Amino acid sequence: MIARGTADAIAAALSANGLILRGCVTFAEGERAPSGLSGASAKSALLVGQAGAAPWPHFLHWRERQPQTTANPLDSWSRDVIGAVAEKFRARAVSPSDRPYLPFQQWAMRAKGLKPSPLGILMHPKYGLWHAYRGALLFEDEIAVEASQASIHLCDACVEKPCMKSCPVNAYSKDGFAYQSCLAHMRGADGSPCRTGGCLDRNACPYGTAYRYPSDVQAFHMAAFAR
Repeated sequence: MIARGTADAIAAALSANGLILRGCVTFAEGERAPSGLSGASAKSALLVGQAGAAPWPHFLHWRERQPQTTANPLDSWSRDVIGAVAEKFRARAVSPSDRPYLPFQQWAMRAKGLKPSPLGILMHPKYGLWHAYRGALLFEDEIAVEASQASIHLCDACVEKPCMKSCPVNAYSKDGFAYQSCLAHMRGADGSPCRTGGCLDRNACPYGTAYRYPSDVQAFHMAAFAR
């Protein structure tokens, strides 16, 4: 068992780059779990991510020192930062973009009891839709952390569902996400508001607005989506 103080120390190390711990998953005996640092099955995963745009200034400072041709720079920055913390605390760092893909969304739901919004993004009771998971630290021992309490799913109390009514091409519906329609609109002449200010459906959500990403952060993500 890894002491609670270790999790606190990890949180402090991550905070230097605007990142936070997003919960812990303990893998049950016999459960198919990813491998840890030595290659043995991990027993726990500490999820790492962000609330709002706190990491953005740290990412921009890092990016200034990188070649302009760096592919997927936010993923690269996240791997650098989380990898350094993993090395310090003898853990294996993994990323949501690693192949084969790891079930980060399922881990997040297990760790904090979150549920998807109509947009597919997990709804957080404090941050709304303005949060993300950047990686995880895998340990071959259990981590001593406080048990998470069940979260309120704010979407259940939202009657108007403005997140389903603001997209000009109705990309989100009860049938799911119309990816090609969204992409074509984003790349077209009428997609400028979405490219520069972010997804209109996401921005229409009334929850967690204090954590809403600034327009330059949203534009960065939308440009990556539209490539």
